Amino acid sequence: MQQLLILVTIATSLVCTRAAEFGGKVTNFHSFDQHEFMHNDRKCFVVVPRKVAEGKPWIWRARFFGHEPQTDVALLERGWHVAYVDVGGLFGSPTAVAIWDKFYELLTEKHGFDSKPALEGMSRGGLIIFNWAKANPKKVSAIYADAPVCDFKSWPAGKGKGKGSEKTWQQCLKVWGFTEEEAMKAKVNPIDGLEPLAASKVPLLHVVGDADKVVPVEENTTVLEKRYRKLGGPIEVIHKPGIGHHPHSLKPATRIVEFILRAKSAE
Repeated sequence: MQQLLILVTIATSLVCTRAAEFGGKVTNFHSFDQHEFMHNDRKCFVVVPRKVAEGKPWIWRARFFGHEPQTDVALLERGWHVAYVDVGGLFGSPTAVAIWDKFYELLTEKHGFDSKPALEGMSRGGLIIFNWAKANPKKVSAIYADAPVCDFKSWPAGKGKGKGSEKTWQQCLKVWGFTEEEAMKAKVNPIDGLEPLAASKVPLLHVVGDADKVVPVEENTTVLEKRYRKLGGPIEVIHKPGIGHHPHSLKPATRIVEFILRAKSAE
């Protein structure tokens, strides 16, 4: 009986210690410890590898946490952390960038994470990963963008070939504080102002479905790709013929994972 109590005490102590690292609660993410907590009134997740790689590298996920997780799981198995803070309804706005700034400070200054994470954004996650990276080009090792929104005039506005979303577009305008006329003229999208990223030679990988009718490739990735190449920035685009907006990622995710690891080792 005494031995059982000791084991229970040890197990409880370990759970409390893990939870105390970030606060909040510890749950399971594909057999890894997932810490769920609030920071500056935003929901956050940090998934911890069983054995932390040297330098504490991490991939910073934007939007749709847990969706098509094969890249994240593969990196966890290599000792990387996976992190997320919810800014999904902020469309890459300055408010979203400021929230990311604070989360970055938390992980790098308090928890000792690597100063140059890889960024991962699916769909509308493209708005925040690029807008934060352009403001912080020296703090990014690589960007993996999957069917990314690179211009809110394409989605959610639907001013091109895509169908858009009127309700979401109105939310986007409100968050940015724009009238529609102002938004049409604003140079605030991932396709704009790429010079800082290109100057820092931040490598980009886009994975896109060529039949995407939600976030048409020609209005988003193709525009960004042409502009980034013209600026001398390194970018690779993997096209999936006949595939629409879904499914995201690749199965297996080997090419994505190798891209991220290669970029980190090249620093």
